[in-house]
Amino acid sequence: MRSSGSPRAGRRRTAVRTAATALSLATAAVLAGCASADTTAQSSSAQPTFKPVTQKDGSQITVWADSTRLPSVQAYQKAHPDVQMKIVTYDGGADGSTYLQSKVQLFDRTGSGWPDVVFGSPTDVTWASEATKPGGQPFAAPLDDKLVPKSTLDGFAKGSLTPCRFNGHTYCLRNDIAQVVLWYNKSLMDKWGYQVPTTWEDYEALGEKVAKEHPGYLVGSVGDTNSHESYFWSGQCPAFSLTKPDTLRSDLRDPKCTRTAKLLDSLISAKAVTTKGFFSQGFAKDSGSKVLMAYGPSWYGQYLFKAAFKTPAKQIAAAPPLTWKGETTATTGNVGGGVWMVSSHSANLKASTDLATWLTTSDENQASAPTYPAYTKAAEAWLANPANSDYFATDVRKPFQQAANEVWTGWSNTKFPDATAWSSVVLPALTAGKSLASTLPAWQQEISNEAKAQGYKVVNQ
Repeated sequence: MRSSGSPRAGRRRTAVRTAATALSLATAAVLAGCASADTTAQSSSAQPTFKPVTQKDGSQITVWADSTRLPSVQAYQKAHPDVQMKIVTYDGGADGSTYLQSKVQLFDRTGSGWPDVVFGSPTDVTWASEATKPGGQPFAAPLDDKLVPKSTLDGFAKGSLTPCRFNGHTYCLRNDIAQVVLWYNKSLMDKWGYQVPTTWEDYEALGEKVAKEHPGYLVGSVGDTNSHESYFWSGQCPAFSLTKPDTLRSDLRDPKCTRTAKLLDSLISAKAVTTKGFFSQGFAKDSGSKVLMAYGPSWYGQYLFKAAFKTPAKQIAAAPPLTWKGETTATTGNVGGGVWMVSSHSANLKASTDLATWLTTSDENQASAPTYPAYTKAAEAWLANPANSDYFATDVRKPFQQAANEVWTGWSNTKFPDATAWSSVVLPALTAGKSLASTLPAWQQEISNEAKAQGYKVVNQ
């Protein structure tokens, strides 16, 4: 949603005053990347060797940023007055938007106009890492090719740069991530004597117990446009798995998909998991105070519980991702996160790369960022900022840091957002009273149709 400020990028969220506002914020938080973000297969076809244009040290660089990231770019400019910059505000590659891609295609035809640095979504990297015409070069510069030191690239959270990697190169720097954790109301859990679950089976059992002992209270929702990224991504369901750059595996009959659907159907039947979205109109007012647990992104704390539900401080806590019994390694999902790309056409790669690096890795910028930084050291500074921690009942550092390195990289970054099929097929079915398990075939078919429309070969097994 996915993000990035929030989860992804652009649409971050500024302040949520009503549930409706929270919804747009969340979408922002989840920014496009959310849509299908975290793994990309490497291409077997070799890309042309990157050949920078003639460099002009000190020349002006043009930066495209969304309104959420604008203050950060302006802060860099203020701290680096010797760098000549032209700053342009645009929608930030909002999920589903092709504005940036269309503009780059135009610039490729005319031979000029490319921005030097641009903020976007992981989905944007799928086309920006490929040439738009024979003999051309990709819009995004391969940052691992003598532009950003390996030591810096290695400093990002495990797997967080996977959406940036195509054809053996890294074409972007991840601004933020939205790793999924287990949120819970500690005050109520303590009052009722409940233990925080550590496995999915315990989560299911507790949900059923809550439904019986405290009717009306909830342990989750599957009704938002990104709910599948919290549950099915975390469950390692191969709904969006690139086996080759041009081949997508979408197999919702896989046991790791059906087990997730079965568990959720059980909790939906018990009325412990709602099919209404947390960010749907009226939910915050009517049911926000009844949310005992929520499996969702790291930005839920500030933007869902605090801003939308208005839950008092020192009640909400976070726990690490759940595991399935018999599995020792936890995997989790990601609901947002934006990226910064440097243009391969830039005549001042030094300044452009320095800006993109500063925006994503500097404590100065990221300590006060709206959402969790992808760069590990910057994330530590973010966690040390009281504004990001004082609201919670317990220290969120450990669960956040653990989850940041457990995002499953089998959910791939594709040319189309992963939210469309879920929203158009699954959510209406759930609203109509159908089970998740019964809807899996239709969801798979819609994903396959979208993939084929984008030129992918599809494997459903």
